[in-house]
Amino acid sequence: MKSPQTALPRSLWALMVGNFVIGTGVMAVPGTLNDISHSLGVSIPQAGQLITAAAILVGVGAPAFAGLVAGWDRRRLLALSLVWYGVLTALCALAPSYEVLLPLRVLAVISPAIFTPQAAASVGLLVGPAQRGRAITFVFLGWSVASVMGMPLSAWISGEFGWRWAFGLVALMSFLSGAWVWREMPNGIKPAALSREAWGRTLGSAALMVAIGVTLLSAFGQFMLFAYFAPYMAQVLGAGGTTLSLMLLWFGVFGLLGNVVLTRAIDRIGAANAVLLTLGCMALSLFLWPLGRHGFWAQAFVLIPWALGCFSCNSAQQARVVHMSPELASATVALNSSAIYGGQALGAALGGFMIAQGGMLRLHEVGFVLLLGAMAMSLWSAWLQKRRIPSTARQT
Repeated sequence: MKSPQTALPRSLWALMVGNFVIGTGVMAVPGTLNDISHSLGVSIPQAGQLITAAAILVGVGAPAFAGLVAGWDRRRLLALSLVWYGVLTALCALAPSYEVLLPLRVLAVISPAIFTPQAAASVGLLVGPAQRGRAITFVFLGWSVASVMGMPLSAWISGEFGWRWAFGLVALMSFLSGAWVWREMPNGIKPAALSREAWGRTLGSAALMVAIGVTLLSAFGQFMLFAYFAPYMAQVLGAGGTTLSLMLLWFGVFGLLGNVVLTRAIDRIGAANAVLLTLGCMALSLFLWPLGRHGFWAQAFVLIPWALGCFSCNSAQQARVVHMSPELASATVALNSSAIYGGQALGAALGGFMIAQGGMLRLHEVGFVLLLGAMAMSLWSAWLQKRRIPSTARQT
């Protein structure tokens, strides 16, 4: 007799690959930041604002779009969002200047604001409650695969041929992925529309809001440094395009490993415990960060705990907020995705400011403190959730 774990529907593969394309496109900017800066004649902090501006749009847009697209069939919505991503990313690749690239990039990331949260919200209608945690982490495996293949590939293409070719590859993959989603997603998948009462329940839940705060602080702490990996590696280790892509590939392999392990374990150990474990891994890397300045392999080994926790933490957090209130999944997933990108915007902005002030070598210190704060908030959220179990146990 087959285990229920083998029965995930084929449509989840299309959603996972869609997240891979979305993730590759989002992380293409950090991977190509040096070349964008050089080719368009802007500073590293100014180029980094491509990350900040795009993340602000996604952060604000994810919950707003959740309401606007509530009545859309998810097959059409998700496929069209990938086509939009392809068209706008192709236009970004052709942008003649930074002033043209910035607004095009902001328009392009409307797709991540829609695809990632709405794909996760659709999972509950594609699988049963017993498989929900595994299914959500499987769909988010696409982000880990993007770190293994997409981001290092973007960095390598940028170093060898220029950042425009990296963006062009993302555009092509977006069109192909959109076609796959259209083929595999069934018709009629429409998560319940979010009422004002549902939003009120979501925003009024202390446990949920503190959990969303964990995501915000986690992304904030990571993107203090992650947004500027390319210039940091170039300044500290003298890394060129090939060395950078190898380092990102190393990071991605362990990121994928962390997410695979989490996918198998999350329903057994619980999402809240998984979040705390992954946050602790990332904090450990930032605590040990100065040791990486001794050379390539020292830096590579310091990166391992961060990689293991990075993408698996996002997956665990998405599963966590869905488990906390499954009937509010569309709202909580949208808010959690918004927090991811909001944290990215804050991290890229503050990191850019610190670099402009000569603080490149102190980015990890701020990131470490923020991750400790995220761990404290995670424990607080778990405590608040336990207090409300008697009233919610009958619903889950």
